[in-house]
Amino acid sequence: MTDRRKLCVMFFLEYFIKGAWLPLLGLYMGSRYLGFTGFQQAWVFNAFAVASVTGMFFGGQLADRHVSQERFLAVSHLIGGLAMLGLAFVKSFWPFFGLMLVHCFFYVPTLSVANAIAFAHVADRRKEFGFVRLWGSVGWVAAAWPLIFIPIDWARVPSMEQAGGFVSWLGVALSTVKTGSAMEGALTGTFLVSGAASLVLAAFSLGLPHTPPSSGRGEPFAPFKAIRLLAVPSILVLFIVTFFDSLVHYGYYFWTSRYLQSIGVPENWIAPAMSIGQTMEVVAMALLGMLIKKLGWRKTLMFGVLSQSVRFGVYAIGGPDLLWAVIGVNVVHGFAYACFFATVYIYVDEHFPVDVRSSAQSLFNLQILGISQFASGFLWGWLGEVFATSATVGGKLVSVVDYHRLFLVPFGLSLVSAILLALFFHPPKEVEAAE
Repeated sequence: MTDRRKLCVMFFLEYFIKGAWLPLLGLYMGSRYLGFTGFQQAWVFNAFAVASVTGMFFGGQLADRHVSQERFLAVSHLIGGLAMLGLAFVKSFWPFFGLMLVHCFFYVPTLSVANAIAFAHVADRRKEFGFVRLWGSVGWVAAAWPLIFIPIDWARVPSMEQAGGFVSWLGVALSTVKTGSAMEGALTGTFLVSGAASLVLAAFSLGLPHTPPSSGRGEPFAPFKAIRLLAVPSILVLFIVTFFDSLVHYGYYFWTSRYLQSIGVPENWIAPAMSIGQTMEVVAMALLGMLIKKLGWRKTLMFGVLSQSVRFGVYAIGGPDLLWAVIGVNVVHGFAYACFFATVYIYVDEHFPVDVRSSAQSLFNLQILGISQFASGFLWGWLGEVFATSATVGGKLVSVVDYHRLFLVPFGLSLVSAILLALFFHPPKEVEAAE
């Protein structure tokens, strides 16, 4: 297997791990199943935020100065995978939060290190990174689609002969889903699938292209050198805008599964419906090099954040009668991710010294997965209570959220992000000239 193919497999498994459990986590923790409070759900989502801080100073430093990056991936995914498997067997908040925290502590640094390994082994970052990274999007989609079949109540599905043929049987099967405790048990399968993928990647990482640490180069503590580069105006503005766009990004994951359920999407179709965004992400990643060359850094980043505003604008006016539009608009997710977040990673790699590349990626992951996610977990949990009323559904008291008003908040934040980029983000002139 060539080095490039190994990098593709690495990204496939890296994002398969997260794609298997994240889309349905909010639904699983909600009032129908685990029954965690909004505050508790925020802490579970914020395990990523806490881990990003340690990832900045633990993962970045180790990978930049002490341990080869492929071995770092192997050990991290081994421990993180075991913690993910444990999540399938706990129901109370503290054990659940503790295992999620352990998983994130080891998983979060691998996102930065995987980027650093890829950048170290591609000849042209702008042209080649998108084609390699798109396999992460493929991995996310591959994790989502099997979730259609996990919740099916096979005991109530008739035989193919009784259903009148394969097509009719498949239609009946896909609409015969488990309920109550049976559905809750099926949802735990997402953690088992994710954990197994993590263990596979742990073994596979040992065969990745060798990427040694930069020991003896630069100052001993790489993260401090990366942080000081925030004094560069273009990098500081990008760091601030990343905060706001990440708030919007996590609002999508916090609410979309529950929103789709509320407007009539069956639970086993929620993850596949959300995966439309990752499917388009594959296309967007393939086009990313061309977009950066044609549009430049600023316009490409603005295109990404404005894609968020389109999605949440449709969400705000959507409902059961516009179900097709609500699901279809998720195609913009591909450009929202590729044109902002992936572009940020490429920009950072081009503008930070080679001896702190892992720490530089970790610095922006600290913002994306840490500061922003920590704030967003509490923001969206709080706004969910602000815009909620109580109602009885199936004999059980549940919260009903006014999504029309709620989604105006991420809509507005995405517009603010675009304005900040337009007014204050000025990349170095020599880079713009090269484009």
